[in-house]
Amino acid sequence: MKIAMVSEHVSPLADPGGGAGGQQVHVAALSAALVRRGHRVTVYTRRDDPHIRTEVATRDGYRVVHVPAGPPRPLGRDQTLPHLGEFGTFLRKHWAIDTPDLVHAHFWMSALAAELAARAHDIPVVVTFHALGTVKRRHHGLADTSPRSRIRFERLIATRAAHVLATSADEAVELVRMGVPRFRISVAPCGVDLTAFRPEGGMADRKARHRIFAAGRLVRRKGFDLAVRALPDLPDTELVIAGGAVGDDVDDDAESKRLRRIAVEHGVHERVRLLGQVSHSAMPRLYRSADVVLCTPWYEPFGFVPLEAMACRKPVVTTAVGGMLDTVVDGVTGKFVAPPEPEVVARAVRPLLEDATLRETWGAAGYQRASSRYSWDRVAAATLSAYRRAAPARASVVTDAGGSGRAIATAR
Repeated sequence: MKIAMVSEHVSPLADPGGGAGGQQVHVAALSAALVRRGHRVTVYTRRDDPHIRTEVATRDGYRVVHVPAGPPRPLGRDQTLPHLGEFGTFLRKHWAIDTPDLVHAHFWMSALAAELAARAHDIPVVVTFHALGTVKRRHHGLADTSPRSRIRFERLIATRAAHVLATSADEAVELVRMGVPRFRISVAPCGVDLTAFRPEGGMADRKARHRIFAAGRLVRRKGFDLAVRALPDLPDTELVIAGGAVGDDVDDDAESKRLRRIAVEHGVHERVRLLGQVSHSAMPRLYRSADVVLCTPWYEPFGFVPLEAMACRKPVVTTAVGGMLDTVVDGVTGKFVAPPEPEVVARAVRPLLEDATLRETWGAAGYQRASSRYSWDRVAAATLSAYRRAAPARASVVTDAGGSGRAIATAR
């Protein structure tokens, strides 16, 4: 099957770093997994560097096409909307020459450009939103920086798409509330690279008897301040946070300064380490160095951090939101904290620091869950099932040559 992935503002060639960049990880890993199953995949992303080649063949077998739309320099996600017309025009012309069997758009702006271009060639469009404007508006209110038109466009895109892939059951419910028929929604979660994130391997050095590890973009909604405020009740424990500032905070690093100020106010500044941006390849060593991995956002569309921690055989303590409701099993692979308050976080973390057997038991259960349910090959199989539902006339189900009996989609 010839598949066009559209990821307008996120290139699969970028290093996500520090637990951030969920869409980048998803597009890159899913594309590679689909190629392993014998499909041709081309990813279209906006050119943000004047010196980069128009087409790049990756070592994983998929192509990346850099679309000239707007200035060839990095732009904030919310700054690319005026250039979507140019982006869509390029896709329409490109697909007139090299027509894909199916388009898979990632995020609402990619879907907006892809839908307009695909309609001219009668190509079915599958959409993964990765995050929904209704949810963001609910949690951020007036602080939401998304374009005011986002929610209206998302409803239009979702109802017009041939199929919508939710990354969690929670997101599927939200899509139904938006008016998308349930039969046109499938759940295909994000996955984890089990060759990189695994229990075996080296680990980062640590300075204290115990270590709590957290990762992600340094924005308020990630709830890192909860971990800092919980630290006074967790003696002989250091908190390590991997992740850099994004968006408007890049220049002044406002969230990093806020977290350091909170640490000083609570007398734990010597036990808090902010690593800044960390390469994705360095993350497994940090996970393995931790006793507990903490993830306490206000909301999270999916949440790679708990899944990566589980793949490294580490117990997790998380808020009960978004995709973590699917990936984490309370009392088996980790612990949900509610309400999300420092005292509650400390009470959830303390038993894991004090009891090595509990850590090992929950870590082993998490590893089993991550490895059996969330490999990228398994995610690719679920995605292909949705492709067949979206484009039954363009795909058929066959058995692969290896005789494993798995279903794949192939061009007619």
